Amino acid sequence: MSLDWPTAMPLIFAGLMGLAILIYVILDGFDLGIGILFAMAEDTEQDTMIAAIGPFWDANETWLVLAVGLLLVAFPLAHGVILTALYLPAFVLLVGLILRGVAFDFRAKVPAGKKHRWNRIFFLGSVIASLAQGYMLGVYVLGLDVGLGGMAFGALVALCLAAAYAAMGAAWVIYKTEGELQKKAVRWLRTALVLTALGMAAVSLATPFASPRIFERWFVWPEMLYLSPLPILSALLFLWLWRQTFHLPKPDDRHSLMPFLTLAAIFALGFAGLAWSFYPYVVPDKLTIWQAASATESLAIILAGTVVVLPIIIFYSFYAYRVFGGKATDLTYD
Repeated sequence: MSLDWPTAMPLIFAGLMGLAILIYVILDGFDLGIGILFAMAEDTEQDTMIAAIGPFWDANETWLVLAVGLLLVAFPLAHGVILTALYLPAFVLLVGLILRGVAFDFRAKVPAGKKHRWNRIFFLGSVIASLAQGYMLGVYVLGLDVGLGGMAFGALVALCLAAAYAAMGAAWVIYKTEGELQKKAVRWLRTALVLTALGMAAVSLATPFASPRIFERWFVWPEMLYLSPLPILSALLFLWLWRQTFHLPKPDDRHSLMPFLTLAAIFALGFAGLAWSFYPYVVPDKLTIWQAASATESLAIILAGTVVVLPIIIFYSFYAYRVFGGKATDLTYD
């Protein structure tokens, strides 16, 4: 296929959409994970955990809005097919995100005696949103199969993603806190890593057999040889990080960001594997990125706006993480 302008534009937008989804999973993954870990934290620890994500969580969700927006304007046919098939889990996802947002603010404004209620709602919203995202991913991988098999596989991926988010949340707490809470977060990370690794292994083994197309993309020579570094490197990173949890936290808080960066690398490797499994489809086995794309002229106009907006989002994200760097302090409200 020649890489002319009509061919290249859908590829560019597919890449932008994929980048937005990956950044969202990494960034919003840690604050969803912290919400999941709320169930194992004490009251004062929950306040510190909220302080660790307070300056970032709204901006993190911007990447989800960008990804869905790009899907709508660049691939409208795919947007209609995907959201029609995933209407109910998408609705559940929105309910979970709304519960999180409301609880995040209300827990700071209600009388102390009612704070527990909103903490539970924050936890519940985080779990609901994480499970809904995982379920949608599982159903999508199987070509939007909403039958019994697709639902079972979606449930498996949902549990795997929730465990992965919990691991990301624990890694972020390690980076942003100190003292007893940081030590607790190390133990949380160790447990979540085991669950995440088992879940990812189960999904990786089940996916090729559940989808003949994916089986053919991964288990054909010499593609097997070229793709083998992805699972091997992921497994090595998992093992290395799990062993490191027995040596954390280190003196002077050295390498406290290392667990988060390692998990981000594992997420990126997994995402690369998914991208290879799907390409060139945006709706598995139904619509390629070229069949689903808007007109080239429309994509050119959208690209002009994206070139302006995307650097602003990236700059703001870097700026926010730089300004609010360092350890989270006691949570206060003026």
